[in-house]
Amino acid sequence: AMLSLLLLAVLTPAGAASAAALPVVINTWAFRTAAETAWRVLESGGSELDAVERGCGQCEIDQCDGSVGYGGSPDESGETTLDAMIMDGNTMEVGAVADLRRVKNAIGVARKVIEYTKHTLLVGESASLFAVKMGFPYEDLTTQKSLSLYSEWLNQSCQPNYWKNVVPDSSKSCGPYKRHEEVTYKEEQTSSLRSVHNHDTIGMVVIGVSGTVASGTSTNGAIHKIPGRVGDSPIAGAGSYADSTAGGAAATGDGDIMMRFLPSYQAVEYMRMGTDPTVACQKVISRIQKYAPKFFGAIVCANTTGSYGAACNKIPGFTQFHFMVSSPLLSRPTEQVVDCI
Repeated sequence: AMLSLLLLAVLTPAGAASAAALPVVINTWAFRTAAETAWRVLESGGSELDAVERGCGQCEIDQCDGSVGYGGSPDESGETTLDAMIMDGNTMEVGAVADLRRVKNAIGVARKVIEYTKHTLLVGESASLFAVKMGFPYEDLTTQKSLSLYSEWLNQSCQPNYWKNVVPDSSKSCGPYKRHEEVTYKEEQTSSLRSVHNHDTIGMVVIGVSGTVASGTSTNGAIHKIPGRVGDSPIAGAGSYADSTAGGAAATGDGDIMMRFLPSYQAVEYMRMGTDPTVACQKVISRIQKYAPKFFGAIVCANTTGSYGAACNKIPGFTQFHFMVSSPLLSRPTEQVVDCI
């Protein structure tokens, strides 16, 4: 039977229903070391939550693409702050941190929120104090790289940035900004191309051999964000979602737009109704497209049988989405590609 399963896996075109087998680990982008670490944790008997925590944590250490972990995506004041979440699909417990400062292992802190508090989300300076109580070291998240990204941005009159309807004109100057006395709204559809080569998040779904689901994310957020900005990553149902009765999903891309649609929650609900994971992912993307045709984003989905898929929104410079899959049907964690819709 194993052989026919393997043949099926080889012959399955991308986008068709994938051959299903458990356990499965799926993560956004071609972050191979993260995939390998999570898979190794499962193979050595670790839990699904352990696999998610260590897999995403690997990206925090590796500074995957400069968009996860310390020393990347400095905010408007030049500081790197982190967002992360982890979710247990058996108990539906979530631990999350946002705007975390001076602590490198954001998803590790998120896990401690589940284990040692009755809360779901801790933020900012106070989240850092909690982390220190939990034994995480205070460390500077600034590096030469993030300092130079910051000074380049200042030299380019702080372009791009996230302000609108302010004086002085935020598309030409660094501010400080204040609001117009009279706001005349002009719709600006800024294509989020800025982030196409700034992969911005690791999101991961792990489904264990018994169908137990866990998910998580870690990111340093949008580069040059306004301090205090929190994106989709640490928000349950937006950045990721896990439910052991249905499946799991994780999103990546322009969090400011995507989080308004709770894409991970929506994808899991589609899978609960029996929708194929690829189709579930596609439906979520097309739903956002109606409101923001030029948004940058992608989502990965897996159901409790181990079937998985992914989808992305097609914009100039982003026509394919690469993600990692680990499963018994593959000899090793494998990079897969899907065409954007």
